[in-house]
Amino acid sequence: MPLASPLMGGLNKKKKPFLGMAAPLGYVPGLGRGATGFTTRSDIGPARDANDPVDDRHAPPGKRTVGDQMKKNQEEDEEDLNDTNYDEFNGYAGSLFSSGPYEKDDEEADAIYAALDKRMDERRKERRELREKEEIEKYRMERPKIQQQFSDLKRKLAEVTEDEWLSIPEVGDARNKRQRNPRHEKLTPVPDSFFAKHLQTGENHTSVDPLQGVTQRIALQDPQFAGLATPFPGGLNTPYPGGMTPEAGELDMRKIGQARNTLMDMRLSQVSDSVSGQTVVDPKGYLTDLNSMIPTHGGDISDIKKARLLLKSVRETNPHHPPAWIASARLEEVTGKLQVARNLIMKGTEMCPKSEDVWLEAARLQPGDTAKAVVAQAVRHLPQSVRIYIRAAELETDIRAKKRVLRKALENVSKSVRLWKIAVELEEPEDARIMLSRAVECCPTSVELWLALARLETYENARRVLNKARENIPTDRHIWITAAKLEEANGNTQMVEKIIDRAITSLRANGVEINREQWIQDAEECDKAGSVATCQAVIRAVIGIGIEEEDCKHTWMEDADSCVAHGALECARAIYAHALQVFPSKKSVWLRAAYFEKNHGTRESLEALLQRAVAHCPKAEVLWLMGAKSKWLAGDVPAARSILALAFQANPNSEEIWLAAVKLESENNEYERARRLLAKARSSAPTARVFMKSVRLEWVLGNIDAAHELCTEALKHYEDFPKLWMMRGQIEEQSENIDKAREAYNQGLKKCPHSMSLWLLLSRLEERVGQLTRARAILEKARLKNPQTPEIWLESVRLEYRAGLKNISNTLMAKALQECPNSGILWAEAVFLEARPQRKTKSVDALKKCEHDPHVLLAVAKLFWSERKITKAREWFLRTVKIEPDLGDAWAFFYKFELQHGTEEQQQEVKKRCENAEPRHGELWCAESKHVLNWQKNIGEILVLVASKIKNTF
Repeated sequence: MPLASPLMGGLNKKKKPFLGMAAPLGYVPGLGRGATGFTTRSDIGPARDANDPVDDRHAPPGKRTVGDQMKKNQEEDEEDLNDTNYDEFNGYAGSLFSSGPYEKDDEEADAIYAALDKRMDERRKERRELREKEEIEKYRMERPKIQQQFSDLKRKLAEVTEDEWLSIPEVGDARNKRQRNPRHEKLTPVPDSFFAKHLQTGENHTSVDPLQGVTQRIALQDPQFAGLATPFPGGLNTPYPGGMTPEAGELDMRKIGQARNTLMDMRLSQVSDSVSGQTVVDPKGYLTDLNSMIPTHGGDISDIKKARLLLKSVRETNPHHPPAWIASARLEEVTGKLQVARNLIMKGTEMCPKSEDVWLEAARLQPGDTAKAVVAQAVRHLPQSVRIYIRAAELETDIRAKKRVLRKALENVSKSVRLWKIAVELEEPEDARIMLSRAVECCPTSVELWLALARLETYENARRVLNKARENIPTDRHIWITAAKLEEANGNTQMVEKIIDRAITSLRANGVEINREQWIQDAEECDKAGSVATCQAVIRAVIGIGIEEEDCKHTWMEDADSCVAHGALECARAIYAHALQVFPSKKSVWLRAAYFEKNHGTRESLEALLQRAVAHCPKAEVLWLMGAKSKWLAGDVPAARSILALAFQANPNSEEIWLAAVKLESENNEYERARRLLAKARSSAPTARVFMKSVRLEWVLGNIDAAHELCTEALKHYEDFPKLWMMRGQIEEQSENIDKAREAYNQGLKKCPHSMSLWLLLSRLEERVGQLTRARAILEKARLKNPQTPEIWLESVRLEYRAGLKNISNTLMAKALQECPNSGILWAEAVFLEARPQRKTKSVDALKKCEHDPHVLLAVAKLFWSERKITKAREWFLRTVKIEPDLGDAWAFFYKFELQHGTEEQQQEVKKRCENAEPRHGELWCAESKHVLNWQKNIGEILVLVASKIKNTF
């Protein structure tokens, strides 16, 4: 029994020690291998441990264990009512009653609160949007976009010519050599004999599919046959004649070539047969330019097919709907199928014979003679159609044939004004008059026909025609105005006023509202046509209609300005005349009328108006002075003196009239009379200006001692008048008495510390004698006493620049622009302190800050001038003198520019405009015009003098 011993030994082994023992505390069966327990009624507490995984295998972090979910539920049930979560105004961060039911009254309360919130938001919306807009603008100014930073460079692209653009070198290709030069796929066409040989043998080949090879080769050789590569088995499925059916077992290459030629022939016939019957394609070069067969519709082929199906459905559903036929024809036309389009539209004429649009479309699509036949057929169906008759006349090339068509049309449609007008335009004047006589009988309500007939008739017949027109059309104003123009043209001007008055009365009686603006426009047209009396009569009749009494003056002045802007000067003159009748004592109206006559009238009309003006407004000094100046400029000095004598009687002790009389005598070399007048003025009307003119007269005449005495006497009475101190200092400078000049300026600054000119004169005096440090100190003191004064800052910058200290001048300019950011003279100087490449950017900044400042505009014009951009420079000079015609420097630079780059006519035009503008200000201009040696020079001479001293150093 040797084998039994091992078996018995296995049965008597010792049992496991834990069997039959109690489980340890907290033991859960199966927990170690991932098994979960279950709960029964007898169990207390959760059946799962807090670390047990949940059933959802893809739960997010924080929800993957049972403990996590229990904690989450407990947080949702219990609200956080901690003191740290409480706010005095808003309460607890969460809703205290979020766990309660949401009922209907809660919903209503929420709706009311939402409405209140919306209402409050609307009240603040406009203010909030405005604030947001300002914040955005401020942000854009501080941090502009890249696009705005390069705006000046982009503007310059507009000046690049086409040749310069094409000469720009191409950017290098950054790709590597393999990407730049891809290996093109080489395709070698298989000869036809190969396919024919193997098709006849009927053998199976695993390398090449005969059908697929043929169709692929055809598609590759000619893209137009790409659709022949059909997936159907059995052969080549082609819709063209001569092609093989799917049942055929062989390919006939000869027939495929015939099909190709047939396709080419069809395309050629479609494209070459245009509406005019002439070919638009060269047939010889057609096969070499297959791109010409691409439709010009610009859409996808599938879209064309869809549109075709839709339109076909519309036609079949409602065959009597004309737009469907027209749309179908136009679709085929744009896809190149002109013959199909013609067939469709002709079918449309059969289905819709009473549609005018279908017939017109058919006539448009058909070539010449066919179109005539179509129109003839259309006339039979629609004998009253005006458009068809007009189309028939357009198709005719001979004038007589056109006339014949139109006369036939007028027999059928005699009430058509359009047909009558076209027919009359083709006739000679005599035949046109006869036709118009018939036309007004057929169309008695057409104003155009009546007026055309009146123009062709004689005076007496025209009057009869217009009378008949008024009887037939009593509500049209043009007939009355034409009648007035007719009377004026024949010299019967006394009837013009009566006709216009009758027109207003008659039109009102017939219930027509008198539109003031329309009548003024008619008056402007009469003015441009040369009918002055009619124009003035219309203005007088309607100028006061529909205006309140207190608005009359303002409205009439605006009307006069509008007429001047439109070039209707007689209308403006009539408005001023009427306004002066209504307001004879208004100085402003007389002044406006006087300036109008000065700019647009003659000297005689101006003097006549001023004579009437001073009779009505004798206290208006400016009107007296304008009259005297007009006489003086005409060379009539005695008449000017008499006018000023009358002005003295009306305005005794008037400073302006005294000084005008002095100027008249001094300009005409009557110096003794001028001295006597000034002496009288000083005794009867002593003013600072009278003393200043007295000093200046003695100064320019060379009587320095007399000028000095008069200046000393004047300063006793008017020590706070800065010009007297300036003249005293300049007289001393002229006499080389530097210390006395310095003393005069210093005394003047004590009395007049806010006079910029005194500070500048003292600074320049010190600079001229070499005392730069003292000049700087003076200007600094001036800046302290007169902060934010651009003139002082500008002089400080220029002082450093003249001394050669460009860095200091740039620093000072930066400070000046910080203190005076909207000063035009500082920005203009800053542009030319920059280096040439930065000047354009600086000028753009200057224009942003001072868009309408004449000094900045002048600086931009000089900038373009320095860059030799002649046209742009001229535009900016014109803009400058238009904005500020009183700036003499602008005129001087403009004249200098024209001397270098303009013609003789342009130079004279600038000079004439400058003389009319009479500028008085400008740094360079005043330096010459107020110089004692130039006191008798006129505006034109000063302009030439200033321009000659300008150097192109910018």
